Amino acid sequence: MGKTGKENYLTDVQGILIGHFTSLESASGVTVVLCPKGATAGVDVRGAAPGTRETDLLAPLNLVEQVQAVVLSGGSVYGLSASDGVVRWLSEQGMGFPLPDRKAVPIVPAAVLFDLGRGKDFVPPVGPEWGRIACENAVSKYNGLGCLGAGTGAVSGAIKGGLGSASEVLASGITVAAIVAVNSLGSVIDSRTGLAWELETEIDDEFGPIARRRVKLPQPEPPAAAANTTIGLIATDAVLTKAQAMKIAQMAHDGLARAIRPCHTMFDGDTIFCVATGIHDLPDTPGFFVAPKAVALNDIGRSAADCMSRAIIRGIVETHSLGTAVALRDLEAF
Repeated sequence: MGKTGKENYLTDVQGILIGHFTSLESASGVTVVLCPKGATAGVDVRGAAPGTRETDLLAPLNLVEQVQAVVLSGGSVYGLSASDGVVRWLSEQGMGFPLPDRKAVPIVPAAVLFDLGRGKDFVPPVGPEWGRIACENAVSKYNGLGCLGAGTGAVSGAIKGGLGSASEVLASGITVAAIVAVNSLGSVIDSRTGLAWELETEIDDEFGPIARRRVKLPQPEPPAAAANTTIGLIATDAVLTKAQAMKIAQMAHDGLARAIRPCHTMFDGDTIFCVATGIHDLPDTPGFFVAPKAVALNDIGRSAADCMSRAIIRGIVETHSLGTAVALRDLEAF
């Protein structure tokens, strides 16, 4: 097994800050990943019901190379407005794509999940202010898991979903980490065993005793159109191109598919971003027939998938019951 970063959290990657806005009353929230010095970014969208912003810009053939933030939000289509507050806040800090006269335009891709009808009102009062507050709360250290930020109103299968994170330090010294809001149609728990599908990916007892209780799952609600979506992000301190970042995002979906079954359904908008802060060069592999950095990229992609699986489980383990959604910790054991 590998080893985690210092805090087993997204901010183990140098150059990353993370902030949240949480409304328990509205059962919704926003998580913002800030990259103050910019980060090369890619994305892979695999669910059939996505809600996204600025994802086309991340295609390798398009102009802009770096982003200043990525927003993960509840509120479904209404949640995309949280990004406006993030853009304004970054602009005030002078962060963004450089323009003449020392002006800058912030680049802020985003993805949203469906949590409508789970709080006081059917539509939560999500908007630019939620995004701004999340930026103001951003720190470069552990900043919470479970029922907060984009995971506040999340539901996974028949139980409460939440926000999860995990990290790994590779033998090369490169750090890889994941953050994810688990709001899936599929289940993280195997109903036959009462345990998480990917329990064996655990490093250093990170899931804790709650994950090793065999639980009886409640009956799930009937599937509803566009009522789910798991959204997340992989961060690494490696130097990556946009194409390489996109590849890492693709490989990270393998971890999502192992941890949530089924995933990428017609009712999910599963989206994973990748940001690379460019601290460590990818090591070369010698050999005439070997692409020089392909082996290192494979290692990062493998880690991205594992970190995503582990983050998903931690999101389920660390959350608590809210409204009618019962958390794993509160389920009956057998």
